[in-house]
Amino acid sequence: MKAARLVLEYLKENGITHIFGIPAGSVNAIFNELYDMKELTPVVTKHEGAATYMAAAYARYSGHLSVAIGCSGPGGTNLVTGAANAMREHLPVLFITGAVPVNTVGLNASQELDAEPIFRPVTKYSVTVNEAENVLSEIAKACEIAVSGVPGPVHVALPIDVQHGNVDNLTVPALPSREQLVPDLQTIKQVADELVTREKGIVFVGQGVRGAVEQLVELAELLDWPIITTPQAKGYIPDTHPLLVGVYGFAGHEAASNLIAEGDANVLLVVGSSLGETATNNYNVKLTENRFMIQLDFDETVFNRKYTTDLPVHGDINLSLLFLIEELRNRGLTQTSYTHSLVEDTTNLEEYNTKNVMLSLQQLLPSSTRYTIDIGEFMAYVINHMSVKESDTFGINVHFGAMGTGIGSAIGTKLAEPERPVVCVTGDGCFFMHGMEILTAKEYNLPILFVVMNNARLGMVYHGHALQFKRTHPSFEQQQIDISAMAAGMGVPSYRVNSMDDLNQATIDHLMNGNGPAVLEVALIDQNTPPMGDRVKFLSSFGK
Repeated sequence: MKAARLVLEYLKENGITHIFGIPAGSVNAIFNELYDMKELTPVVTKHEGAATYMAAAYARYSGHLSVAIGCSGPGGTNLVTGAANAMREHLPVLFITGAVPVNTVGLNASQELDAEPIFRPVTKYSVTVNEAENVLSEIAKACEIAVSGVPGPVHVALPIDVQHGNVDNLTVPALPSREQLVPDLQTIKQVADELVTREKGIVFVGQGVRGAVEQLVELAELLDWPIITTPQAKGYIPDTHPLLVGVYGFAGHEAASNLIAEGDANVLLVVGSSLGETATNNYNVKLTENRFMIQLDFDETVFNRKYTTDLPVHGDINLSLLFLIEELRNRGLTQTSYTHSLVEDTTNLEEYNTKNVMLSLQQLLPSSTRYTIDIGEFMAYVINHMSVKESDTFGINVHFGAMGTGIGSAIGTKLAEPERPVVCVTGDGCFFMHGMEILTAKEYNLPILFVVMNNARLGMVYHGHALQFKRTHPSFEQQQIDISAMAAGMGVPSYRVNSMDDLNQATIDHLMNGNGPAVLEVALIDQNTPPMGDRVKFLSSFGK
């Protein structure tokens, strides 16, 4: 059996159904074998970078290892950004790159590049396999590393001659299931004692709470403490819960900032946040000032990074919360009963601006819709103004912050959860980077609504420079392009919005109910300053 076939047999036997990437000469053995393996669907994208965002989203929402593939040289380097993103997001993605034949290394072969050291800083494991008989064991090793402990990406480079090499039939090993990280019970007891003794605190929630939202809410109700979330964690706690104060950090809410700056809480209970720049309002010292800080995370490297962690709890979040809830109940705490109610936004939606477009869209879309949010000024409006109606409905990636992530993420999300409505909110800048992936959605009959906010400029850059330097460079703007016409040229249903009156239920239903993607272009130059919080002040502090 060819080594390439062994790789695919291993992936198939371990539940992989999709492989994201682009075929090319240095991975032709792998794609040739896919002809005879109907259980595996190659999702051929328009750019390897977009394939990585699809694979990352697929891993997140399927709860399974995913795979992205690219050729040697430029295909591999196009995957690196996505590997770095998956590393930040703790997502198990196997990156496979082709490589030149072993006997041509160093001879300036076409697309020759030693990808192993390039991937090493942005993966948990990176290796080049130069012997066909070692391919299966290395792939299995890499995948085990990807899903174990703190999940993350791995990389395996396979020279083309190695892929074609014949090996004796080997037993395809099973991918081990991830063993949960069990927190130390004595530490949990100590945390419970601190929480009961200190009484007043704030529950600070990061994206690591995904999969443990019910336990998080139960804990907050036992303590009767307010909840604030990071921008990445928006979407996990529905706005109907009276303990939820809002988002803290980039594009966050004034109420959350005031609670941190002026509240009398003497404990900060951090659950699943690495306390990075965007989550902490640019490393605001007020966050932990005069507060005992308890931090729960499965990644022990997050403890004591920028802030002193007085009491770290290393373990899977769901287990840590379950054990902590039990200890608090043993100490006599009982759960407070709350009446859930959504405060209606009384904003006048007549003015044609970004905020009102976002709010109107949400009124017209199903409450279960998952929004994959790209990078741009619209992201600030989403974080600050859109409601969380159901849990896990927003995919916001401000950690690595690559433009175009929302487009690929929408495709990976839809493949992972086909029955869930998916809407990508992106901008013209992001669209011109990865917008051709709408064709990928079309080719795979994926009903995704791509909302393109077209302001004919790099909006976040434009506003940031205007606030920081009191001027903007002309190159930040461009002549407005009719993106809906571009979509129509690709055979994708589209509609161009030029006023609030153009946003109506009939239009949205028509675009959402097809058997493939659709584009809603919002032609709008909004001169209002986006709610970016203190981001501009932080950038302005440099160079003085």
